Amino acid sequence: MLTEHDAYLFREGTHGRLYERLGCHPDVKRGARFGVWAPNARAVSVIGDWNGWRAGADALAARGDGTGIWEGTVRGVERGQAYKFRIESSVGGRVAEKADPFALASELPPATASRAWTLEYAWGDAEWMRTRGPRNALDAPMSVYEVHAGSWKRKDGAFLGYRALAHELAAYLKETGFTHVELMPLTEHPFYGSWGYQTTGYFAPTARYGTPQDLMYLVDHLHQSGVGVILDWVPSHFPADAHGLASFDGTHLYEHADPRQGFHPEWNSSIFNYGRNEVRAFLLSSALFWLDKYHVDGLRVDAVASMLYLDYARKDGEWIPNRYGGRENLEAITFLRALNESVYRDHPDCFTVAEESTAWPMVSRPTYLGGLGFGLKWNMGWMHDTLAYFKEDPVHRKYHHGRLTFSLIYAFNENFALPLSHDEVVHGKGSLIGKMPGDAWQQFANLRALYGYMWGHPGKKLLFMGGEFGQRREWTHDGELEWWVCERPEHEGVRRWIADLNRVYRDQPALWQVDFSHEGFEWIDANDAEESVIAFLRKPKGGGALVAVACNLTPLPRENFVLGVPRAGAWRELLNSDAKVYGGAGWGNLGAVEAAPLPAHGRPYSLTLTLPPLSTLFLRSET
Repeated sequence: MLTEHDAYLFREGTHGRLYERLGCHPDVKRGARFGVWAPNARAVSVIGDWNGWRAGADALAARGDGTGIWEGTVRGVERGQAYKFRIESSVGGRVAEKADPFALASELPPATASRAWTLEYAWGDAEWMRTRGPRNALDAPMSVYEVHAGSWKRKDGAFLGYRALAHELAAYLKETGFTHVELMPLTEHPFYGSWGYQTTGYFAPTARYGTPQDLMYLVDHLHQSGVGVILDWVPSHFPADAHGLASFDGTHLYEHADPRQGFHPEWNSSIFNYGRNEVRAFLLSSALFWLDKYHVDGLRVDAVASMLYLDYARKDGEWIPNRYGGRENLEAITFLRALNESVYRDHPDCFTVAEESTAWPMVSRPTYLGGLGFGLKWNMGWMHDTLAYFKEDPVHRKYHHGRLTFSLIYAFNENFALPLSHDEVVHGKGSLIGKMPGDAWQQFANLRALYGYMWGHPGKKLLFMGGEFGQRREWTHDGELEWWVCERPEHEGVRRWIADLNRVYRDQPALWQVDFSHEGFEWIDANDAEESVIAFLRKPKGGGALVAVACNLTPLPRENFVLGVPRAGAWRELLNSDAKVYGGAGWGNLGAVEAAPLPAHGRPYSLTLTLPPLSTLFLRSET
């Protein structure tokens, strides 16, 4: 039950552990304790498997302290039994049967009831939890593999459960070298085709793949395999399904009443009322819950732009300005800052990532400086410009050179992650390999060159599943990835290239230690549009080994290409996307090049290189 202090924090909107007080809490000796927020209800009862779903059989009592919470203890409830709240509204006499907003587990969709559950689990990831701070830090390597659990891999057409997925995925990530996995939303959702982004269960993992303990096993096993876990989390909107949060007590409780504020036209869903303290406490509690109870390392917050702007996806007259007449959602800003302050206060070894697609300032800067407080922000500008460039036929690329170099003008304004996510391979956009121009050989060479440029560029990396082996079919949530194409050498070559990129990336501090400052990057040549060549240096802290990255983005090899460098001695060729092992033609530099004392590009030494066609090279200074 809520204490007076809990009630105070709830009304204030700062309670971050409401899941400990509300919802269903089974007790073997006394039955289950229930609590639900329904301030406009006339009567609330719990209906479920134990009472034959009889209305009024197990009535709850209003606290009478202004919180709007109904609570009570119910006998005969057993773990795993299904239940709902039957809510009779004081407004219009409406009666609704609602799933528990704080349920820890749900029925398997399309069934919609909640399940009485407990979260005991014997974790085995103590070593990861003890050491994860440095692994999740801004100056750590972070190469993220984005996964949709229902369509990564299947067995005889059926979903892999959380436990089977744990072993398959951990082994695959070890093979391909990713440091973290990002799981598209696993919070319970009624419509599988929403990919989890239309959430009804903010504290319940989807039952499609198993129990809460099965999901804990997945996280636990990934941690024991050295892989961090990021969970997609959706506080921006929720579906209007009858059993969900919409019109919860017969009124617009979680959402705004005015559709100009409370209805999302793009996603046909409801928008949270961030100005309501109790709603903010609900969302704060959900975010912290996954970190507290499931050992998740990071939250990727979906659709932040839609939260920040009152006119997002709306025409004139379809939105209500804030109290100053502007389009900024002041209440959402307050919530996002409170969210990030709460996460970094309670879990300083975890992080948050904003999917924010506009030029909103200081998304990943501390709240005490006026920022939103996120750890990282997806660099959507880099993604759009880079894919637009690579779609161009190489003969035209010299006219679009600025698309490739523009990102470095603003690369250090935020703590950026570079995303090639699921959004780029759905809704008719085709696959990544399908965006590449030319014949089949050139398409694969272009894709390898793109990945090389991405892994060399400042910022953390994110690649959606299937991209690592050049899947040709656009992603669909029905069915699994086209694993069979990996039997073809050109696809297996891309996968081997990604694995080697991840290996070299982790091994070279220059590629990740100083991702968010000018001190970690230096152009060698950004202006060779005529040849469609770019080259730059990545630099670590403390003057360690430098890494030079050179991209030739035409199908013509560049022999005797002179590249200025700041250090004498040998420069070892760490990676070459044109190597035959990746499906390339085999142009290269015989493993290393000696720097000559001949100035070039404003530097005292130079390398004379062969730049393979449609390629990216990585070279490391040996002195």
